[in-house]
Amino acid sequence: MPSPELRKGRHSMQGAVYAVTVNTRHRQALFRDASMAEVVREQLRYSDNEGSSQTHAWVVMPDHLHWLFTLDQGELSACLRRFKSRSARAINQVRRQSGAIWQPGFYNHRLRDDEDLRGQARYIVANPVRAGLVADVHEYPHWGCQWISRHVGIDGS
Repeated sequence: MPSPELRKGRHSMQGAVYAVTVNTRHRQALFRDASMAEVVREQLRYSDNEGSSQTHAWVVMPDHLHWLFTLDQGELSACLRRFKSRSARAINQVRRQSGAIWQPGFYNHRLRDDEDLRGQARYIVANPVRAGLVADVHEYPHWGCQWISRHVGIDGS
């Protein structure tokens, strides 16, 4: 059951940038399977293509997703509900299973105008390094950022 605390103060603002974290149900490490992580990546693209979001950075960790995006239309909760629903159906189809994939709810932070968007993006894509999964983010396959090339360091060098 999602905590009401997650919704306190949540106000959707079109054109605002959000950093969102979505956990798998029971923190199951589904995304150690590269094909499951790719499904999530495809659904992020779908959200962008349908006009709901403009993705800036993302990383699919073994049991959760970090997603930095501009909310282009609609409500934040509706955008996440559509993403979670579509990705769950697609993941279940690949797994030939049924059932919940994501925990109810999500964590979000709306970036203020004075916050460093690129710094937040670097922070997000560096999650696999901080988690000890890899020594260098370029060794980790499940991330993307509009400002960081896979051939350039996350600090731009």
